[in-house]
Amino acid sequence: MIRSPGAVGFESSRAPVASSRLLGAIATSLAIGTLSLCLMVTLTVLSIKATVAMPFP
Repeated sequence: MIRSPGAVGFESSRAPVASSRLLGAIATSLAIGTLSLCLMVTLTVLSIKATVAMPFP
């Protein structure tokens, strides 16, 4: 196997992985997903606390 001149490992060719718009869209969707998950957990905890606080008939 003959090595190409100037090629060292993976440093020989660098190509952009994704555009900045795509990275922004991914970051936005992750932020929205995280916020909605936090909201669901908060509502679940508050619902459980309200259920536990109710007296038995």
